[in-house]
Amino acid sequence: MTTTNDVPARPGVQVGSASEFTLFFTVLPGHAQALRDALRDLQNSPGYRPGDYEVPIASIHEARFVLFDDDTRLLFATSFDGPWDAYMEDFAAKPLQLFAAIFEHVEGFHGLPDVAAVKSFILGAQVSAAAYARNYPGTVKEHRRALRLAAAFQQVLDDPRAEEALSHPALKPLLDEASVA
Repeated sequence: MTTTNDVPARPGVQVGSASEFTLFFTVLPGHAQALRDALRDLQNSPGYRPGDYEVPIASIHEARFVLFDDDTRLLFATSFDGPWDAYMEDFAAKPLQLFAAIFEHVEGFHGLPDVAAVKSFILGAQVSAAAYARNYPGTVKEHRRALRLAAAFQQVLDDPRAEEALSHPALKPLLDEASVA
């Protein structure tokens, strides 16, 4: 008996819960400065500014745009949690004005009216990495939770009234880990 998979194979290398995502575009002639302006506008938008950690697409670990070859080519590279199609659907469900303002300066862009158009546009530019490694396991959601827990635990450690409670032997592994730099 032969079974078929309804989900087509997608580009990108997966390590643990994350997949790499690398896109290459050709910049339209004469559009380099407008593209730089659009990238600056994105970088200055809430969630994308350096130090903002609430990127609207919550499954993204990091992302970067790079102009190269004398501003004739654009690289967009990121990594994300979950399957490719879910990432595309999440991307397409967000306000796309900032991304459309970037992609209108590259060849092959005809708008992003729906999920199918987003997927088609991305597949036309995506190349799988030859190698991809991660320095940490886990999802963005797990990392955000770990950071909240670490901040709450630091609050406890900083409270002078916590000394007695923290002296319980069951907490020794936690306190030992907290003392490691």
